[in-house]
Amino acid sequence: MVNYSVFNKIKTPAYVTDEARLIKNLEILKDVKEKAGCKILLAQKAFSMYSVYPLIEKYLDGTTASGLFEARLGKEEFKGEVHVFAPAFKDEDISELSKISDHIVFNSINQLKRHADRFRKEAGEGRKVSVGLRVNPEISTQESAIYDPCAEGSRLGVRACDIDGTALDFIDGFHFHTLCEQGSDALEITLKAFEEKFGKYLSGLKWVNFGGGHHITRDDYDRELLVKLIKEFKAKYDVEVYLEPGEAVALNAGYLVTTVMDIVENGFKTLILDASAACHMPDVLEMPYRPPLFASGKWGEKKYDYRLSSMTCLAGDIIGDYSFDEEIRIGDRLVFEDMAIYSMVKNNTFNGMSLPDIDLLTSSGEVKVIKSFGYKDFKERLS
Repeated sequence: MVNYSVFNKIKTPAYVTDEARLIKNLEILKDVKEKAGCKILLAQKAFSMYSVYPLIEKYLDGTTASGLFEARLGKEEFKGEVHVFAPAFKDEDISELSKISDHIVFNSINQLKRHADRFRKEAGEGRKVSVGLRVNPEISTQESAIYDPCAEGSRLGVRACDIDGTALDFIDGFHFHTLCEQGSDALEITLKAFEEKFGKYLSGLKWVNFGGGHHITRDDYDRELLVKLIKEFKAKYDVEVYLEPGEAVALNAGYLVTTVMDIVENGFKTLILDASAACHMPDVLEMPYRPPLFASGKWGEKKYDYRLSSMTCLAGDIIGDYSFDEEIRIGDRLVFEDMAIYSMVKNNTFNGMSLPDIDLLTSSGEVKVIKSFGYKDFKERLS
């Protein structure tokens, strides 16, 4: 249990990654991969705090990237395999990717035929590189359209009806990614559809990547079913299986600590924080969702109700409505939870807002500042 008083002396706003919770997640993932006989990769699009990569690489097999820069980061900072997927690759990126990537996955037949041979050739003699194709099983298991790669008209992955037989000559494996914050029951549904549509093409392939969105480290996740599904699939098709969860690695392993700067009353009380939804928690507005906040309840649940907003001029920069047992005062610290994933990689400096510090709460209970940001980081972004 974290002693939240440790956050009272740190500079805010600050993202704080919880080392002990990170290790707990990694131990779960290592147990799953050992029981299932699969490989698990860190999806850097969700968490790319590379100062803790030396810890993560003790448990996982490598990294996945959404393009050249993430691939470079994985190669430079993580001792393991480097996998990369993007909806399209620039010609000039293929040469560099061929030198640093172990797996590259193409999103279309056009991209596959345009780049696959060149990628392998430029990788050099004797270097083991693998080429894959992303496919679309056309099975939706979620309600949020923005996170559904199987929605009608999706640009992500090749449908079975569009498979070009000659394309199979270029590839070593298939990749599908259909889940978002989901359980192994959703994977079971997806696998059934994948096998029905693409099973006939699996003979002779080396691997299948089950993609991300697996909430493996969530308390109610059915890990026994996941292990069963992977073992049965491997036995049936004789392929290596990869998983690339992002959220599961750092789920509930981080905080955003903020200070109350002012309290505005206009029908109800609004707390003005030095953290922002638009700048520091963009998923709050994009998804949208109400982020968990330590020692709070829903509006009306506790004695004191407040709306939480920020220092930006955006009228809609609203984090959410919360209630507390005690009255909140200017200068108080509030701690948002589950803030290690996506928030850090998607933040921005709109309105000239400062980027939060990056801190690490060590297993011994000490907070270490990993990186601080200032005016120079804001200024040099655009000129």
